Amino acid sequence: MASTTAFVKGHRRTSSDVEFKEKMRLDAKTAMNKELMKILNTAMGNKEQIQQDFEGFEQLFHRYLTETGPSVDWDKIKLLPDEAVKNYQDLGLPGPDDIKSLLDKLVVVKLNGGLGTSMGCKGPKSVISVRNELTFLDLNVQQIETLNRKYKADVPLVLMNSFNTDEDTEKILKKYNQVGVNIFTFTQSRYPRINRESLLPISTNFGPESAEGWYPPGHGDIYASFYNSGLLKEFIKQGKKYMFVSNIDNLGATVDLNILNFLVGAECGQAPEFLMEVTDKTRADIKGGTLVEYEGKLRLLEIAQVPKDYVDEFKSVSKFKIFNTNNLWINLEAVKRVYEERTLHMEIIVNPKTLDNGLNVIQLETAVGAAIKSFDGARGINVPRSRFLPVKTTSDLLIIMSNLYSLKAGSLEMSPKRSFPSVPLSKLGSHFTKVKDFLRRFASIPDILELDHLTVSGDVTFGKNVSLKGTVIIIANHGDRIDIPSGAILENKIVSGNLRILDH
Repeated sequence: MASTTAFVKGHRRTSSDVEFKEKMRLDAKTAMNKELMKILNTAMGNKEQIQQDFEGFEQLFHRYLTETGPSVDWDKIKLLPDEAVKNYQDLGLPGPDDIKSLLDKLVVVKLNGGLGTSMGCKGPKSVISVRNELTFLDLNVQQIETLNRKYKADVPLVLMNSFNTDEDTEKILKKYNQVGVNIFTFTQSRYPRINRESLLPISTNFGPESAEGWYPPGHGDIYASFYNSGLLKEFIKQGKKYMFVSNIDNLGATVDLNILNFLVGAECGQAPEFLMEVTDKTRADIKGGTLVEYEGKLRLLEIAQVPKDYVDEFKSVSKFKIFNTNNLWINLEAVKRVYEERTLHMEIIVNPKTLDNGLNVIQLETAVGAAIKSFDGARGINVPRSRFLPVKTTSDLLIIMSNLYSLKAGSLEMSPKRSFPSVPLSKLGSHFTKVKDFLRRFASIPDILELDHLTVSGDVTFGKNVSLKGTVIIIANHGDRIDIPSGAILENKIVSGNLRILDH
């Protein structure tokens, strides 16, 4: 399915004929409501749940119709005061006797709504094997199980599924019955895709033939869905205090006892209700969202919100020095409060897509981190880069599967043999996009302990025990093929043309 870049609502200009625009908005809102009622009548399942989803969608749609002007005024953006971002190095260690009581206040929530389609896999992305035939989900469960066993704690693992991943995930969870982790799931909302021209849903019912007409509305939906699932109130009743939220494919997002101690430890005074882990931006991260001060509050600024004239400024590593890892620590009572008082606010991300049949649609989405401005005392915390290890592509998978990391109790640790802590930049071409093609092209994963940068393009295969060092660029032109022989050592090399190694 093709898609184009998402952008944040605020792109429309107000017409001089305000009254005409207002009538059109009213008509669009009324027409949308009528269509949703028709669709609701076709539902066979839980109508109450669907109605809840539709109410949330209509609120978002109403905002989409009425909010005008840019979502940020660039002149109002201020760089952060020093106290807005705490340095991880300044955190105190918890006492050994305090760790169990700290962990008993924690809920770990993993965002598990994504499919593995971008890497050529079917089903939830979390079931892709990443190390030793263990999947993202296996590693996350193993991390929590180790924590609970070591400290005799009871940290629950909560998965926010989407309607795309829920059924498959529930089946997979049965294999963890003997594991010492209480696993809970809830499903985020299901919203209708909107025809870009008519501003009406493209689906007319919930049948399988209408599957393309629905989408999960981004991870900002966590607040409403978690609340509506009943789990939020249940955890508060149990005495849980904070939830640690992160993407399930970020293998660096492990429970950090120092951060937890800072939040719930007795000496910390007025703890922030919302803590966003940020890390230093490199040239590989120039599109990542950053924290700024805006109208006296901490705010997440995404590239999609930036006016075109200021995009280069936004990408500057010297001006905006940090970016959001999407590892978030949020007070559960505060989530309940902002949701019930309706003071939760997140910018609308308008995500335009072109479906396989050529139809242009829009999806209205929100991002979990954008709610930072709705919470009291919100802060950033500048964490080591090791806490950000996302696997979005097979280029990332190469790094994770290599000898750069060892696996210990579900957590990845960088090899002490790496002489500097930065991760190599890896760019594999389209021949490597799908996981099965990626695995077929490596007889074994190369040694990359001394690699800085790897670019591979075209029809390239790697033999066993290949070693890559420094900057390596391998380009097979169209129609050519390059086979890197077993045992080859490539250091600061550019390889191009045609290279076939024949077995004798």
